[in-house]
Amino acid sequence: MGRLFDFMLPEAKSPTADSTDALFHFINEVSFILLLGITIAIIFFAIKYRRKSDDDVTPVIKHNNALEITWSVIPLILSLIVFAWGYSGYLNLKSVPDDAYEIKVNAFKWGWNFEYSNGAISPAELHVPAGRPIKLVMQSRDIIHSFFVPEYRIKQDVLPNRYTYVWFSANEPGESHIFCAEYCGTDHSGMLAKVIAHEPDDFDTWLTTSNTGASDDPVEHGKSLLTLNGCQSCHSVDGSKGIGPTLKGIWGHDVTLSNGSTVTVDENYIRESILDPQAKIVKGFELVPMTSFMGILDDKEIDSIIEYIKTLK
Repeated sequence: MGRLFDFMLPEAKSPTADSTDALFHFINEVSFILLLGITIAIIFFAIKYRRKSDDDVTPVIKHNNALEITWSVIPLILSLIVFAWGYSGYLNLKSVPDDAYEIKVNAFKWGWNFEYSNGAISPAELHVPAGRPIKLVMQSRDIIHSFFVPEYRIKQDVLPNRYTYVWFSANEPGESHIFCAEYCGTDHSGMLAKVIAHEPDDFDTWLTTSNTGASDDPVEHGKSLLTLNGCQSCHSVDGSKGIGPTLKGIWGHDVTLSNGSTVTVDENYIRESILDPQAKIVKGFELVPMTSFMGILDDKEIDSIIEYIKTLK
């Protein structure tokens, strides 16, 4: 009967998905059997004991020990089976294989980036070698997010100020979607990324050729930092309206703040906005507070961002 419910799940692309799917099908099949049995019993008793005349009197109903024990013990046994099965799957996802390749996952409003052992960082794309266990060590820069890949049957909360982890293995090369499964604000639905599984040799090539360091050009470095830190999810660079003020054409101009005063967008203002974004809030953008990047971006990185913003005319 498991195939009857296959339409309810996406394609399984990880060996750890098998136990999850088996438990899912077990719960659905048992529930279907119970629903069918209870429905038939209701119809049967409704017909058998229907009122046949005005003289019918409902008899005094006494309890039945055997029946009460039966309908208590059977659900208890089913609950214990589901618990043991689910706990076994949980332990499997927490028992990371010794040969797992470790990747750091950074979550923030509203995006993901992934950091590899050689220092390479890829925004919105998690590159992995197929056929090898992958351990994800995850943390959030701001609030609670949840890393969810339906095709790999993995879902793990990502928390600020602590690490969480989960592991999976891609059966074969291909792409899968990553979602945030914990509501995290205005652009929660747009917090998307991809898992890209490569052949092992292709993954090694990708890792070797990936950019592992900052560009010598501060403008290019600044542009890269905006992407890696998800700044463009709130601040557009083309003048379009976003959750935060656009960065295009803002340099050197006066902006009106929420308290009615004005300030010129210069180096000091941008630096303060990055490190203490609540100090001076632009009018009309009070409802979605920006996360501070204190301790995340250093002085050189802030300088590069400023140089890039200067070019957005």
